[in-house]
Amino acid sequence: MLKGVTDAGFEFPTTIQAQLIPLILSGKDMLGQAKTGTGKTAAFGLPLLSKVEKGIPFQALVLVPTRELAIQVATDLKELGRFTDLHILPVYGGQNVSTQAQLLAKGPEIIVATPGRVMDMAQRNYLTYRNIKHVILDEVDRMLDIGFRDDIRKILGACPRERQTIFVSATMSSDVESLARSFARDAEKIVASTGSLTVSMVKQFHLPVAPWDKKQLLLHLLTHEEPALTVVFCRTKRTVDNLAEYLVRKGMDCHAIHGDMYQNKRNKVMEQLRSGKLEVLIASDVASRGLDVEGITHVINYDLPEDPDLYVHRIGRTARAGRDGVAWSLVTPEQGALLTQIELLINAEIPKLDYPDFKPGPLPPDVLHSQQQQTKRTENAKQFNRFAAPGSAGFAGPSTSAPAPAPTPGSTSAPTRSSAPAVPTGPDLTRFPGGIVPSQAPLKRMFGKVKTARSMKAAMAQNPTPVVTVATPEAAATPPAEPA
Repeated sequence: MLKGVTDAGFEFPTTIQAQLIPLILSGKDMLGQAKTGTGKTAAFGLPLLSKVEKGIPFQALVLVPTRELAIQVATDLKELGRFTDLHILPVYGGQNVSTQAQLLAKGPEIIVATPGRVMDMAQRNYLTYRNIKHVILDEVDRMLDIGFRDDIRKILGACPRERQTIFVSATMSSDVESLARSFARDAEKIVASTGSLTVSMVKQFHLPVAPWDKKQLLLHLLTHEEPALTVVFCRTKRTVDNLAEYLVRKGMDCHAIHGDMYQNKRNKVMEQLRSGKLEVLIASDVASRGLDVEGITHVINYDLPEDPDLYVHRIGRTARAGRDGVAWSLVTPEQGALLTQIELLINAEIPKLDYPDFKPGPLPPDVLHSQQQQTKRTENAKQFNRFAAPGSAGFAGPSTSAPAPAPTPGSTSAPTRSSAPAVPTGPDLTRFPGGIVPSQAPLKRMFGKVKTARSMKAAMAQNPTPVVTVATPEAAATPPAEPA
C-alpha cells in the first residue's frame, strides 16, 4: 500500500484523509463530510485496501449513485492498490449482464457498484452478501436525491450485521445522517471543514441574460474567452442535446453526456475528456459527481440548478486538489431568488460579469406575440370587470351613484377623475330584455317543496286514507237503516 501511495505522488494527506484513515483502520463506523475535491476517495480507499484480505470474494461493497462515479472510484482504487494484487470490479447498469457475470465469477474482493445493478446481480445469484465485511456509501446524499433510499435499505439489510459501515459525502443533511445512523453502530461523525466549497479557489461570476439569448451568450463566452477545457451543465437531457447540436453547427468541438445515452458512448466521451481531446462537454447533473478530470478550467451553468447543493458539486469539477478554476452562471430575470439562495449557501456574493461587446438579439416572434397577447388581456381586464363595484372603473352595469352636482357660478374647479357620468333616463334595451332591470331574486321556480320520506309520512298522518267498504250480496239484500 505504501508503494502504491508513493507512486501515486501522495506526500501529505488532506484534512479529511488525516482524520478518517486512522478511525477506519480501527474498525469504527464512520460518517465523513468534506468538501468536494478534497480526496474523499483515498480517505476511505486506502484503509479499505489495507484491510481487505486477498482470495475472499465480495469482502467490500462500495455504493455510488452514478455509473461514471462507479468507473471513477474503481479506477482510483485500482491505481492506489496496484501492488496489492486485489481484484476491484465496477458493476453498473448499461453494461452487458453476461459480461459482468463472467467477471463476478472470478470472485473480486472489492465491488464498486450502483444500487440498482448490485441488487439485480444478487437476485440472479451472481454475487452474495454473506462475505461482506465493509460497506461504503460514497456521495450518499446524491443517492437519496435520485431515489435510492429503498434500495440502500434492502442492500444494507441483506448484509451481515457484523460489518463496518462508512458514509461519505460532501453534504450531509439531517435526513442523510438519520438514515446512516440507523444502519451504523455508534458511528462517529467527522466534518473536515464547514461550508460547501473553498470559494476563494473558484472565481465565480453570474451573467444576466434573457432566456432566448442564452445560446448566443454561451457561444460568445466560448469563442472570446477560449477556455482550455469546459464543462457546461444543463438541467434537462433535451437541453443538453439541443445545445450540443447548436455548438457543433457553430464549429465547436463538443460532445454531450446524459443518462439516456448508451453506456458505451458515455464511456467514449469520458475517455476523450480524460485524454484532453475534448474542448467542451455538455452534461446533465448525472456528471456533476464523478468528473474527477485534471485540466477542467471552466464550469458554465447554462441552467441554474433548482437545488443549491448541486451548484456546489458542479463548480467543484474545476477546483480539484487545490487548483484554481472559473465558474460562470447564466441567470435569467426569473432566477434572481435562486441565485440568492446559492449565495446564502456558499456564504459569498457571486459578482456580476458584463460583456459590453455582446449584443442581445431581437425578441423572437413567439415571445413578441405572447407579450402582445398579455398586454391585450391586461387592457381588456381594466376595461371590463364583471365583479367590480357599481360606480368603479370597469363596472359593466349602469351606475347607481347620483349625478354630480352642477358647478356653482364662478367656480373654476375641473371635474375629478372619480366624478360619475349622468345616469341615462329610461330603460336600456341594449343591456336587458325589454329594458327591465331585475331588482330581486325570482319567485319560486320549483312550484313547491321537494317531497321527502319525512314529509310524506307527515302528510299521511294529517290526512288518513279513508276506508273503502266493498259491497257483498248479503249487504246488498239488507235494506239500509232508516235515519233516526
